[in-house]
Parts: sequence; C-alpha cells; structure tokens
Amino acid sequence: MMDLGRLRALHAVAVHGSVGGAAAALGFTPSAISQQVAKLERETRTVLLERQGRGVVLTDAARELAATAQAVLGLVERAEVRLEEQRGQAVGRLLVAAFATGARGLMPGVLADLRERCPDLDVRLLESDPYPAAELVARGEVDLALVQDWPTVPLPVQEGLSRLDLGADPVDLLLPEDHPLTGLAVVPVGRLLGQRWISVPPGNICHDWLVRTLREAGEEPDVCYQVGEFETQIALIAAGLGVGLVPRLGRGALPPGVAVRPVVPEPTRRVFALWRSQASRRPAITEALATMRTRWAALQR
Repeated sequence: MMDLGRLRALHAVAVHGSVGGAAAALGFTPSAISQQVAKLERETRTVLLERQGRGVVLTDAARELAATAQAVLGLVERAEVRLEEQRGQAVGRLLVAAFATGARGLMPGVLADLRERCPDLDVRLLESDPYPAAELVARGEVDLALVQDWPTVPLPVQEGLSRLDLGADPVDLLLPEDHPLTGLAVVPVGRLLGQRWISVPPGNICHDWLVRTLREAGEEPDVCYQVGEFETQIALIAAGLGVGLVPRLGRGALPPGVAVRPVVPEPTRRVFALWRSQASRRPAITEALATMRTRWAALQR
C-alpha cells in the first residue's frame, strides 16, 4: 500500500512545479520532499521524477499518480472533517496562506490566539499572493487563505469555495516629503498622472489595480521600480525615487522623508478569507475564521 505522506509530496510537486515549491507549501525541506518521492519510486517501482537542467519534471506515470493522489487526498480530507466534527474540537493541521501585508498585519495575532485557544491545532502559515493562494485552496493544497482584491480587479474564486468578508483596507499615496503633491491635503486621482511609480511586479493583484486605475484616468503608468515588498517600496520613496500607493494593513511606522496623503476617490482593497465549502463545518476552520474576524475588528478600533 502506498504511503499517504509520499503521495502528498508527489502531488505537491505536481501542483507547485518544483521540489522547492512543494517543500515551501508543506512546511518541509526540499531534501525531505525528495526523499519522500524517492521512497514512493521504490514502492511503485516506477520513475516519477526526471532531471531537466537544474530542476525536475514529472514523468507521465507521475502525472497519472498525482491525479489519483489528489482524489485520495480529497477523500482523506472529508474523513478528517467528519471525525473532527464528531469530536467538536479544532485538532490536526491547518495550513493557511496569506498575502504579505496580511501575514504581517493580521496573522501574528490570529496565530497567537489560535495557539492559546486550540492547543491541539497545528497551524502553519504560507505567504502567497492572492492569485495562487485561491488556486491552492481550490486544489486542496492549503485549508484556508487570507486574500485581497479590488472592486475594479476582483479575484477569481472557483466554484466550491466559500468566503468570509473581513472589511476594506484603505490605500494612501506615499511620496517624498518635498514632492509638489504634498501641498495638497487630498490628492485627486487625476493628479496622479505623470508620476514615476514604485509598485509590485506585474502579475500581482496590486500592480494590476494600479495599471487599470491610471489607464482609466488616461495614462499608461510609468512603473520605474518593481519590488515585491512594501517596506522596500517605502525605502525607495524615502530616497526620493518616486511615489507609491501603499495599503495601511501591515504598513507600520513610516521613516523620515516620507509623506502620506489620502486619495479621492479613496482606493480600498477588500480583505477576505477563502476555504473549501465542504470543510465549512470543520472546527479548525470555524475557529480560525472567528479569530480572524475578532482580530480584524480589533485592528479597526
């Protein structure tokens, strides 16, 4: 009989496209994932991974086995949910994905509360942009995702997922303190044209929103610096290199040399949680959602 943990490792490699990606998602080292797949190869007497350059690719047999593993893991999840429901306690492992500022601004309190309230629940955190996070939930790779989107750039949510809306996260214009726009108490969107922008790279939902917003205002944005972390963006703004639109969640104190101005109409992103509907009655999910809601309300106060 094939080992379930080894099937899970192979499935993760198939989903994430690499041993390293599978290791990050499951919370193991790449070496541990490689060992699990190697043991599965010996069990099945089948070559599952082949070297290609510096990485690996799945063989045809591995793709078939990974598809079967997905179905098996889905059955196991449903069984675990039923058992957890019967016990009425949040137990086992809960893997949560969260976008970067949500992981910094909201999740530390959520994780600490869950550890205190649910000592038998092993909660793991994976930082992920909303686009892949939603897919990971749909595929069963993570149990719960904290995501965000914009009213003009909604996040595609697959059938079979449920959501809990937490609230809106306002976004401010950050700019060097000697920038001409600091003379305005409030900056209209139309005055954002002609700026040198500092933003996250393409493919990120925040980048997509910036591009769409400025295009609607009549300009293709000049994104001069593409960096993934808002803290790095703020450092570039402090150096006088450009301006940026930065959400408040997880932002922290600003360094000297950076000014903040609200924008009208006020840009806000929507923050919400996603999980598979079939796991809605799982105590670990309900406890995590309740904790997220409580912590979010505390942040607003």
